[in-house]
Amino acid sequence: MNTILLVEDSDAIIMGLKYSLEQEGFRVITAKTITEAEKSIINQERGFEINKAKETKNKDISKIDLILLDITLPDGNGFDFFKELKKKEDVPVIFLTARDEEIDIVKGLDLGAEDYIVKPFRVKELISRIKVALRRYNKLLSSTIECNGIILDTENMEVKKEGKSIELTSLEFKILLMLFTNKNKLVTREAILNKIWDLAGNFVNDNTLTVYIKRIREKLGDTDGKIIKTIRGVGYKVDGK
Repeated sequence: MNTILLVEDSDAIIMGLKYSLEQEGFRVITAKTITEAEKSIINQERGFEINKAKETKNKDISKIDLILLDITLPDGNGFDFFKELKKKEDVPVIFLTARDEEIDIVKGLDLGAEDYIVKPFRVKELISRIKVALRRYNKLLSSTIECNGIILDTENMEVKKEGKSIELTSLEFKILLMLFTNKNKLVTREAILNKIWDLAGNFVNDNTLTVYIKRIREKLGDTDGKIIKTIRGVGYKVDGK
């Protein structure tokens, strides 16, 4: 079951859209403000990790698969929220808005949104676009990524090397995933720091990142730095096919 976060301040739209999406088999979390949306994302992330650690299957706690985001919200602008969100989460977003000016549509898509739909809209059309966005996103983000004999299972957050499981923390996995999805490319320390944060919502500092990279290397048996290469003073790079 895919989980959708609906960020919208209209009670009428929330009620109607939540019902329609649930009838289509989606699980829907709602937020009326950016503040509520941020809390929902952190709570779902934290709950998912606890759920996974306890090996339980609480259907009420799962990762957010897609966000429906209104642009005009009581405590801020959806575009600004989206820009900050992209630094931390890789999740498809569809903008919902009453604006139909071309400049807003282009801005939303240029920021990296999956789609953009103008109110009033047909619910069936929106559901169709949601399904297309999820298919496109899931196709781009393969459930497994392999490099240098190491396999990352993105769906189950598991890592294996030569058939043996390697236990990584959630944050270690996120760092390794970012490096693997950008293999053969330099990933700066700044980019990593902007993308990750611990489950309490606190940003990881530069010194802590060095410690995490060292731990990941040790767990991968990469003590000589051949898998994760350090580009001194800049960042890291993973070479491979």
